[in-house]
Amino acid sequence: MDTHTPMPTEPGIPGHDLRHHGDAEVRDDGSALVDLAVNVRADTPPVWLREHIAASLGSLAAYPDGRAARAAVAARHGLPVERVLLTAGAAEAFVLLARALKVRWPVVVHPQFTEPEAALRDAGHSVGRVLLRAADGFRLDPAAVPVEADLVVVGNPTNPTSVLHPADVLAGLARPGRTLVVDEAFMDAVPGEREALAGRTDVPGLVVLRSLTKTWGLAGLRIGYVLAAPETVAELERAQPLWPVSTPALAAAEACVAPRALAEAAHAAHRVAADRAHLVAGLGEFAGAGLRVAGPAEGPFVLVRLPDADAVRRRLRRLGFAVRRGDTFPGLDEEWLRLAVRDRGTSDAFLRALGRATAEAS
Repeated sequence: MDTHTPMPTEPGIPGHDLRHHGDAEVRDDGSALVDLAVNVRADTPPVWLREHIAASLGSLAAYPDGRAARAAVAARHGLPVERVLLTAGAAEAFVLLARALKVRWPVVVHPQFTEPEAALRDAGHSVGRVLLRAADGFRLDPAAVPVEADLVVVGNPTNPTSVLHPADVLAGLARPGRTLVVDEAFMDAVPGEREALAGRTDVPGLVVLRSLTKTWGLAGLRIGYVLAAPETVAELERAQPLWPVSTPALAAAEACVAPRALAEAAHAAHRVAADRAHLVAGLGEFAGAGLRVAGPAEGPFVLVRLPDADAVRRRLRRLGFAVRRGDTFPGLDEEWLRLAVRDRGTSDAFLRALGRATAEAS
């Protein structure tokens, strides 16, 4: 597989806007748009979860006690509590990893969520990049990751490419003295969570990050967790402030890993897969306009390449739809757009708007 050779880059000169995220498309004048830019599942959080969180507000006078939520997460993955760290969203975990671990040469596999590299740069690290190519289906060749890298970050399934890497390929990146960070923020949107590494204790240096904000619509609450060896968890915990996760967020964490919630998430994952197939089939009708879908997509979003994509994105905004620009992701340019998977009715309306937007471009 032909991949770009990873090279260290200078701190503070990333070449991409690493702090741009999908929510920028739906703030201010975009707040009334149909949101295909943010990868949070629509119509969430469910009523039962909102009521559960609201019930926790009566105990706000007490300091947060994360023991029950931590034990619940540990039980969900069949791990001892010493291997679990609760965080204010997965984004906090990236900051902790960048600041707490002593690493010489971190490498980030791109295109992927940009916060890991941003956090590493903010902590003063020079960051190497492995840039995966569209021609290869954004698949990872482990040989492209330099053996000298002592911290490797990769997403699975990867945002924004929607690629699901085989678990054995990622596990094969483990090396003595290396921390292998696998961001599984969207893994619960994959039916059966196939290719997950969460719960594995046989991969040396493995750190798995999970988010509860995507499937459950809790981006405003900030809740996620780290699964890692006890010594790594202890090191990251020392870098956290006191009481880093609020009482409502702890209540949400405990509820979202309960059997009822896991069953609901599993059902939602199958529904997302069906809705994604419907969207991808509709996008196939635009092949004549030069649109190509990266794939096979396995996450709750799809990545598309389209000539004049930035102009199409602006036309879509005028037609009432927000989509995520792709050029802020290293390895992508202005021809790429990311589309969140929504229900079939929303997708059909979007596809009609896309037809109008591409017709204007021709």
